[in-house]
Amino acid sequence: MEIINAVGRRKAAVARIYLKPGTGVITINDRALENYFPTTTLQYIVKQPLNTIGVLGNFDVKVNLFGGGVKGQAEALRLAIARALVKLDADNKPALKAQGFMTRDSREVERKKPGQPKARKQFQFSKR
Repeated sequence: MEIINAVGRRKAAVARIYLKPGTGVITINDRALENYFPTTTLQYIVKQPLNTIGVLGNFDVKVNLFGGGVKGQAEALRLAIARALVKLDADNKPALKAQGFMTRDSREVERKKPGQPKARKQFQFSKR
């Protein structure tokens, strides 16, 4: 089997992954998963698609990850892994879609407007 690549995005984070048969090693920017995402919650988010299908120890994942914060990066990586698993076998799609892993979360940060302290907050109005 050849190497399967996929892209996942979330907020400002972009994850490009390469999935190949192996022993379950996940390498992110030449670092181990446990070093890159030290919290168990983020590690769980990354492994969710593999756990859903039950192939956690069957594939090695090499990841190029940049942009955004840690949570956005973890969710971008989750989307990329889910897309790669669907490329590998189309029968995986219903199970992953039911869990919500195939949907790209399109919410982005709204830009700050001039004359306001934040995107929507406004300075206190003074009539006189």
